[in-house]
Amino acid sequence: MRLTVVGCSGSFPGPDAAASCYLVQADDVAGRTWSVLLDLGSGALGPLQRHLDPSDLDAVALSHLHPDHMADLCGLYVYRKYHPDRHHPVSGVRPEPSRLAVHGPVGTERRLEQAYGTEPGESLQDQLDVREWVPGTPVDVGPLRLTPVAVRHPVPAFGVRVSGPAEDDPARTVVLAYTGDTDACEGVVALAADADVLLSEAAFVEGRDDAVSGIHLTGRRAGQVATDAGARRLLLTHLPSWNDADVALAEARGTYAGPVGAVHAGLVVRL
Repeated sequence: MRLTVVGCSGSFPGPDAAASCYLVQADDVAGRTWSVLLDLGSGALGPLQRHLDPSDLDAVALSHLHPDHMADLCGLYVYRKYHPDRHHPVSGVRPEPSRLAVHGPVGTERRLEQAYGTEPGESLQDQLDVREWVPGTPVDVGPLRLTPVAVRHPVPAFGVRVSGPAEDDPARTVVLAYTGDTDACEGVVALAADADVLLSEAAFVEGRDDAVSGIHLTGRRAGQVATDAGARRLLLTHLPSWNDADVALAEARGTYAGPVGAVHAGLVVRL
């Protein structure tokens, strides 16, 4: 299993990265590569095309429905529906496509229709097979298993626990835990339990954002989650462009003794 950071900027695209989007891939026993996106936030569809043809995606898993985590699904819908290569070169007839599975919280289909601006009677379901998460109920995509875990955010939100074959030994199962957006809670610790990699947001800063609760983690709180959960590696993400990554890293190292780093667009992590 491997993780490619497509976008990692917190709350809006930054000068060096799109908003949240993480490509998780794994090969099955037949050698077929399966590709899942964790979120597809604003600005992410562009850099995603450096890593794969968006038509080759097998599923999209949405942590929640804020624009910095789902807005570019509108562009992905357009890409799938109108790409000229999807039409037969002689007849012009477009073959019936397989729909892309999109997993998200309750209300995902309606939220996507609002974002796209569908006309009365129009639906995105000809391209997107929208399904609602059932907390704690896993979804299998090829060799990958995605388990949604409810976390703490102002809107319904989930972290996603991804298990799949290790890159160096397909017989061994590894775990990537992605927090989405959350503040400290029991759910995020359960999500990260014994994870090989905890991909954790750290949008807030200790001292600066203390008056606000129930929205985001700080580096310190992300480190504490990693420690409490027994995660083996911590990667910080979702830092807004006005944050200093070194501050988040220093905070995390104060509460977590394991390896910790901050992600950047284009980073590839092999689990």
